[in-house]
Amino acid sequence: MSDATVSVAPAVPATGRGLGRLRAPHWTTLLPWVVPVLVVVGWQWASSTGVIPASILPPPTDVVDAARSLWSTGELQSHILVSLRRIAIGFVIGSAIGLAFGFAVGLSRIAEGLFDRTLQMVRALPHLALVPLLIAAFGIGELPKVLLVTLGVIFPVYLNTVSGIRTVDEKLIQLGRSYGLGRGQLIREVIVPGAMPMILTGIRYALGVAWLTLVVAETIATREGIGYLAQNGREMLRNERIVLAIVLYAGAGLLADQITRFIEARVLRWNPNYRKGDR
Repeated sequence: MSDATVSVAPAVPATGRGLGRLRAPHWTTLLPWVVPVLVVVGWQWASSTGVIPASILPPPTDVVDAARSLWSTGELQSHILVSLRRIAIGFVIGSAIGLAFGFAVGLSRIAEGLFDRTLQMVRALPHLALVPLLIAAFGIGELPKVLLVTLGVIFPVYLNTVSGIRTVDEKLIQLGRSYGLGRGQLIREVIVPGAMPMILTGIRYALGVAWLTLVVAETIATREGIGYLAQNGREMLRNERIVLAIVLYAGAGLLADQITRFIEARVLRWNPNYRKGDR
């Protein structure tokens, strides 16, 4: 199996993709920050000059002052930790369920017949529309919020896991069988590595959905979390707090995406497309 893996690596430079990225100058690492910096500069200019009324979109300096004030009282740290806890619990549970069903359906026709159609029907339901039902069933505590995040995570992970398993090259599976690998070894040595790029893509997408779901969940009868910070800012006509909550959500999403990229680079280091210099 190792010979088969090594043999595909030399073919990658022929496409020119890997060579083009390796030849890129070091300053290109700053490119992802050009647009955000320009947006912040333009935002500050527009708010300061009155092009956009500060009462509608406060300048970045006001948002920073609001963050500094909330941090000094410990309120900001508390809201962030509460939101991170909700995301972590809901994401772990949702990912576990999605992976379990994904592997079952991807590897077994019986499991596909039992579960896939039902899961597809449930997936078609907008999970945010279940908010009133969840509140009626579980109250306004933490459980409905975690359940919403869980529901948002399950299906991206499930669909990408099934797709990843089914797109594994059949020739690799046949090659593994010719080497005498049993079903368990085939799954561990061939199918899981082959499906891993799609699985990690699903996890990466699910993280974004989880934060989007949390935005709604935290505006429902809560006294903690980043969403409550935005809701409180709306009630008090403190738009800088609303913008601060938006910035925190964006920053959390970016951090989650970078963590997923880091995991991809480690887990998929055997894949030429994920080697250092190609990401």
